[in-house]
Amino acid sequence: MNSTILIVGGVLLYIILYHTYGRYLRKKVVGESDIEVPSKRLYDGIDFVPANKYVLFGHHFASIAGAAPIVGPAIAMAWGWLPALLWVWLGNIFIGAVHDYLSLMSSVRYDGHSIQWIAGKVIKKRTGYIFSWFIFFVLILVVAAFGSILGKLYVKQPAVPSAYIFQIFAGLILGYLLYKVKMDFRLATIIGIGLLILSIILGDKFPLSASYKTWMVVFFVYIIVAASIPVHILLQPRDYLNAWLLVGGLFIGGISLLIAFSPVKIPAITVYSAPIIAGKPTPFWPVIPLIVACGSLSGFHALVASGTTSKQISSEKDGLFIGYGGMLTEGFLSTIVIAAIGAYGLSVVSPEKASLLTENTVNFAQNYISVAKSVGGPIGIFSKSYAAVAHAVLHLPKSFLIILASMWVASFAMTTLDTTNRLARYTFAEIFEPIKEKFPEVYNFLTNRWVASTIPAAIGIGLAWSGAWTMLWPAFGGANQMLASIALMTAAAWVIRVQKSKGINVLIPALFLWVTVSSAMIWFLFVAVPTFYDKDPVKAIILAIMVAIMLALNLLLIYDYFKPEKDLEANLKADKENYV
Repeated sequence: MNSTILIVGGVLLYIILYHTYGRYLRKKVVGESDIEVPSKRLYDGIDFVPANKYVLFGHHFASIAGAAPIVGPAIAMAWGWLPALLWVWLGNIFIGAVHDYLSLMSSVRYDGHSIQWIAGKVIKKRTGYIFSWFIFFVLILVVAAFGSILGKLYVKQPAVPSAYIFQIFAGLILGYLLYKVKMDFRLATIIGIGLLILSIILGDKFPLSASYKTWMVVFFVYIIVAASIPVHILLQPRDYLNAWLLVGGLFIGGISLLIAFSPVKIPAITVYSAPIIAGKPTPFWPVIPLIVACGSLSGFHALVASGTTSKQISSEKDGLFIGYGGMLTEGFLSTIVIAAIGAYGLSVVSPEKASLLTENTVNFAQNYISVAKSVGGPIGIFSKSYAAVAHAVLHLPKSFLIILASMWVASFAMTTLDTTNRLARYTFAEIFEPIKEKFPEVYNFLTNRWVASTIPAAIGIGLAWSGAWTMLWPAFGGANQMLASIALMTAAAWVIRVQKSKGINVLIPALFLWVTVSSAMIWFLFVAVPTFYDKDPVKAIILAIMVAIMLALNLLLIYDYFKPEKDLEANLKADKENYV
């Protein structure tokens, strides 16, 4: 096997399935509505603002990507490149992309409401309400984790924050050209790309040094403002530029691997239970979704799709390109990660470290994680492998390529940070919706966009400031995949109960994911969590409680799905008058 076959295989698979299975979902499962989309019908100039489909694709992709599609597959290589790649490809097409697309389209049909709000409509009210609190907790944890990760990165690499600040100005200028000047989209795009390149150059020339806590204060103010101002001022144009950063990186990496004809040097399959989580033998199934995460599927995507994207989509026809296509693009990024590490990973570590991986498959599985740490962990081994192949084939400078690969992580992580706070604002408002009629003044105050943005930002950045988020983070992978399970079950309920489709092609993947994630969390609770006890008993107990609560919620979900409210059908019929 060589890198060229992997890249060609991935491209062909994604193109064929997009135009066959994807279009089948659009025509037979979702259908098309004559009702105007929420961005136009409910236009408010702040959250509901129609966007060009390419601009919106940029926002959607930059928000869902983060670092996970790089980190997850890079870690999963401990099982061998073939299991990791199969989970990425099959998970993308039949679970992840379906999950993202249906989360988006069900939200479009329900006036841009969130997936958790929809769960309250198509399953049970209590399901939606409990789901909302669960999601609010997850979003705060994302703010804390990404804030901390970026703060440390900005301290270590002063050129990165300065480049991002210049990129913000580039996004503001592009937004002005698109929405105020009404410049031709193609001309504005060319100018925007030029400003993006200039921002990276200026960032390198004018590095900005500051302490970790200074960056925490900056992030706190920034994400409140970014989550509260109209989406077309910063969010849409900046994320569109981020998409071009991705396109450039994918093009360089894809072309390099395509023409390299480099053999894949790491084993196709190692052992079924490689020591990945807490140094314990980690079974490929059911734990694989917790490791690969966003490279294959992610519950966070449902929050973006039904939180910000559904409020900006200008036509239902764009939904497949943005929702289904966005997940496939993320999968292709993970494919490049697997191909690059598979072909060049051994060449970027020291000969002594490489020898630990080449004796046999068992040795590879046992030593891969520690060897990857010697070159900077999952991101380090990918960025160096990526640089190695592009340098060898295209003769581009390695230093530039390593910075480019690292910029993916930094730019998408920052985008995820402020988009997450906007989603937390929406979720916070939905949580207090039950008091809207009885206590309108309290409701209006709490759901004011500035107040509702400040509360999750304060909690999240506070956790990042103290470092307390690290105690909770090990459970996030499970929480995220459990979120995907709940969101896909909600989508299945919408397809079957509202769309009146058989929905078997949605329900089966949903049930498979539910069983897989629940089993993985049980394994995590009884095998991984106890390993923390000797080192930090408090952390182990908190993790055990969190995982137990999540498992209880997942059991409640499946019970509610098969035992919906008695008057559900009548309520759904009544909703037809208000929603599509």
